[in-house]
Amino acid sequence: MEAKLKKELGTTTLKATGHSGGGCISEGQSYDTDTGRVFVKINHKSEAKLMFDGEMASLDAILKTETVKVPKPVKVIELDTRGCVFVMEHLDMRGLNKKSQQLGEQLADLHLHNKRQLEKLNKEQQTVGKLPLTTLAHANEHRKRGWAENEWQDDWVSFYSQQRLQAQLNMEKSCGDREARELWAQLQLKIPQFFTDMEIVPALLHGDLWGGNVAECAEGPVIFDPASFYGHSEFELGIASMFGGFNSSFYSAYHEKIPRAPGFRKRSKLYQLFHYLNHWNHFGGGYRGSSISIMRDLLK
Repeated sequence: MEAKLKKELGTTTLKATGHSGGGCISEGQSYDTDTGRVFVKINHKSEAKLMFDGEMASLDAILKTETVKVPKPVKVIELDTRGCVFVMEHLDMRGLNKKSQQLGEQLADLHLHNKRQLEKLNKEQQTVGKLPLTTLAHANEHRKRGWAENEWQDDWVSFYSQQRLQAQLNMEKSCGDREARELWAQLQLKIPQFFTDMEIVPALLHGDLWGGNVAECAEGPVIFDPASFYGHSEFELGIASMFGGFNSSFYSAYHEKIPRAPGFRKRSKLYQLFHYLNHWNHFGGGYRGSSISIMRDLLK
């Protein structure tokens, strides 16, 4: 693998630093190269390239907003043996602590970035006249929901119900559970009620913002391991509130810029449901109880 990395990165130096990391999906290792230190994620599964291509696109999209720090993506490299590696900037990170308030502010800026871009485009269209077709196409893209692996949809409620919740309930574990199927049959009819009188401008989301995917470095807070798509900003806070890691200063700073809308708590549970179903399908029945409980609660 190291010979392949040297060739693809165009470096004569490739020395493991002893900084390692990773989670339940991929392993990680830092290396010194001719041009500086990089972090390399390694995954030997057949779907590794698809996963890393998505992560690279996500990091690139967040990076371009210039709102919150992420590791700069470098390259996705297919291994000669099965699997793939993803090379990115190495950051000296530590647990999120002093930068919590700053992360709340910057995450809100990330979520508002698309709205601000649309407002800017609309203003230019009004004052200058007709915009080029390429610009208008870009603006229309920003009004839709979804990401690379999903079909684009104009309606967030449909997107979330079909591409997120229904997709999870079609998977083996939850699909084989009679109670889950019966509750979902009722809940999917009720979901539009949670969004009455709401106008949702699609926001670029990290997509998997739990405590294990945030940190801080000397320059400020960092978010990493994204699974980005365009959607409702409130979706981001669903998993954030499930596993802890975010203090009150984070939430206060975030909601100073994006206030809670009526019905926020109910929708927060609806957004948590996706993550509980996802964990049930991937990590087993320990998450079944929470999935069922949320569906019951949402039907009250």
